[in-house]
Amino acid sequence: MRIRTLLAISFLLSGCAVGPNYKRPAVTVPEAIRGASADEAAAAASLADRPWWEIFGDDALKALIDEALRNNYDVRAAAWRVEEFRARAGIARSEFFPQIQYEGAWSRSRQSEFVQPGSTPKNLHDVNLGLSWEVDLWGRIRRLSEAGLAQYLSTEEARRGVLISAVSEVAQAYFGLRELDERLAIARRTTDAFQGTYDLFNRQLSGGITSQLEVSRAEAALRTAAATIPDLERQIVAQENLICFLVGRNPGPILRAAGLTEQALPPEVPAGLPSALLERRPDVRQAEQQLVSANAEVGAAMASFFPRISLTGTAGGVSPQVSDLFGAGRVWSIAAGLTGPLFQGGRLKYQYDANVALFEQAKTQYESAVTRAFGEVSTALSAYQKLAAAEREQARSVAAYQEAVRLANIRYGAGLSSYVEVLDAEQQLFPAENTLAQTQLARLDAFVAFYKSLGGGWSLETREASR
Repeated sequence: MRIRTLLAISFLLSGCAVGPNYKRPAVTVPEAIRGASADEAAAAASLADRPWWEIFGDDALKALIDEALRNNYDVRAAAWRVEEFRARAGIARSEFFPQIQYEGAWSRSRQSEFVQPGSTPKNLHDVNLGLSWEVDLWGRIRRLSEAGLAQYLSTEEARRGVLISAVSEVAQAYFGLRELDERLAIARRTTDAFQGTYDLFNRQLSGGITSQLEVSRAEAALRTAAATIPDLERQIVAQENLICFLVGRNPGPILRAAGLTEQALPPEVPAGLPSALLERRPDVRQAEQQLVSANAEVGAAMASFFPRISLTGTAGGVSPQVSDLFGAGRVWSIAAGLTGPLFQGGRLKYQYDANVALFEQAKTQYESAVTRAFGEVSTALSAYQKLAAAEREQARSVAAYQEAVRLANIRYGAGLSSYVEVLDAEQQLFPAENTLAQTQLARLDAFVAFYKSLGGGWSLETREASR
């Protein structure tokens, strides 16, 4: 009856746990994302609510992202890390339950004739079943289990962060590849144009119409444009190999679909409500789970100041004969024990102070993650908007240079100017087209960075899993 009473009281008290219960720290949330328009600031919808396969319109890019989410090395490692901490959380939770062990032994012995004359060898069989259980009176085990669960959830958020990074890295690498393709096409087109100019000047030099100076200038322009072709081809191979690594395959060519200028982007890029970032960004959620774990560790350290109650029991048998193990040889025992700290030179206090300091560090890191999230969204949104304006102006510049080349050819054909004027116009067009391609890439990269900074799609399933 006493044992039953003790167990009942223990179960009633085990619902209590010393230490602070977790409460999300108060953080300053801006009313709107800096750079968002008034209409966007009032809208709850966010670009990140849309899955990545609706954001990107290039079929080749979608296939690469699908492959990366299955085979990327960081994604696979993150998944196994989640499994590791799932198991660690299970280890912490197992302390709630009694620990049962079994033991069996057999021995054969004989006493010395000097100790026991006429002694004969004797067999001894020993079988025991042991039980031990710590009654979680102060919630120490409960807090450790809470910390283990939070660590597991933290790794799950880290895995989501890796998935978002994989999507953005593949997209940016693919856009970089298409930008190199565009620049290679520009270089080849320009080289062909300069080759025609050089051939023309050579013919004119043979006829005594032009000078060697003009031929040399035409050749210099030709060689400069031609020299960029092998360098761009080198960069393209390196970029293809990078994409192969990101998708977890051996180096090889990458299938393309839409060109750099054909990449479709959403007409609107709403940032959504700032408060939604706290629930959507995996790095913020990961930092909060780390804070939950640190808070639980404080409670576990506080519980160490109180005594621990443990119950132990054994049942088994000891007998020379196996048949008597659970008969005449049966033995059992049950005991309850209480142990607690009396004097440890301040070790428990220092351990508690250390855990409080770790909690404050985790709290600071959480606040930092929140503030950084708002800043990254604002920076990416501003970059996307400003680069869109820069792209429009650069496109007008290229159009103007193309018109200058056309007019220079007309003037040359009418005999109103020399072909040097055509050459000068072509030399100015070449870098302008390259700058436009680089600006288009920067805008695409800014769009991907903005999508990632918002939390990257909220749903990170593969397209096959969503169907």
